Amino acid sequence: MLLAALPAVLLACAFPGKPLIPFAAGALGLSAITGTSRGETGEWFASAWGFAKQITPLLFGGVLVAGLLLGSPESSDGGLIPSEWVTGLVGGNSVSANLFAAVVGAFMYFATLTEVPILKGLIGNGMGQGPALALLLAGPALSLPNMLVIRSVMGTKKTLVFVLLVVVMATVSGLLFGTFTQGAN
Repeated sequence: MLLAALPAVLLACAFPGKPLIPFAAGALGLSAITGTSRGETGEWFASAWGFAKQITPLLFGGVLVAGLLLGSPESSDGGLIPSEWVTGLVGGNSVSANLFAAVVGAFMYFATLTEVPILKGLIGNGMGQGPALALLLAGPALSLPNMLVIRSVMGTKKTLVFVLLVVVMATVSGLLFGTFTQGAN
């Protein structure tokens, strides 16, 4: 373990302003140790590596599709979806904009790591702060596969109540947040 930590410590001293360099060295050292060991640690590493191989292409694909549809997060031009559409549906802080964002977030299924770039692209194209929060709140709580699993466990009526509560609470939270952020600007 000390042999794996030593390069990370030396690189941290050599590059104090660049924490990614020693972090990468530490991660590689830890991977070398756990990848070659047997038992629970080796199983954990093999499982984590398997998940990484499954998720990474989806993550890159999601970011690529978001970039094609929305363009660069820093600018409002270049995407296939016109910024006028985004502004018309989720611009400002109306009840309809927050409700639309919450419903879309509830039915979307996107990886946690892609939420921020997608949301940044939407905000860059005219999405309001309130609808952005509504999407972020409803997205992790629900998705279409999630709803199907919940329905199989809890039944249709309870699932509908759960979905409705998540969408309503995300809408109200987005509306309140949008009101407070507009007043702060």
